[in-house]
Amino acid sequence: MKRPNKKLGIAPVVALCVVVAGGVAAFAQRQLAPAGRPEVKVQLSGSVEREGQSLSLDKVENVKPGEVLDWQIVSSNDGGAPARDYKTVGHIPQGTVLVAGSAAGEQGSTVTYSIDGGKTFSTQPIIEEKQADGSVKRVPAPVSMYTEVRYEWSDALAAGGKLSASYRVRVK
Repeated sequence: MKRPNKKLGIAPVVALCVVVAGGVAAFAQRQLAPAGRPEVKVQLSGSVEREGQSLSLDKVENVKPGEVLDWQIVSSNDGGAPARDYKTVGHIPQGTVLVAGSAAGEQGSTVTYSIDGGKTFSTQPIIEEKQADGSVKRVPAPVSMYTEVRYEWSDALAAGGKLSASYRVRVK
């Protein structure tokens, strides 16, 4: 496969929060309103372990079937107020499958998953499976069906604070 951020359709992480533009206008607004506003910046970085070394995906030309990609999401609130009800979503690129149990977030995060492209999330997505007798049984979806992983923190992302989350995917 060619460069993973193009060939695998790896999308940037989507931050679901209020983000204000930087610059003079935002600075003047902070001066007028002491409480300020949150300004969350999200950085996604990836790496692959190869020959005992962790290599940044920016420096890797190709990824190979069976390799595991480690994704790190760092959210920083550079604003003057906490970002309440903050969530961030990591995309599971096409051509990869989530490594079961690999999603982790810090500081009281809840991890949920989507199997429908991010429309709905659950701690354990459920599918309907037709049984041999024709009946339908609700069963946990296999991780191969997961399309997104979402992190939600119980506490607000404080002004000046950082949160991190991670997950791993295996190249098919």
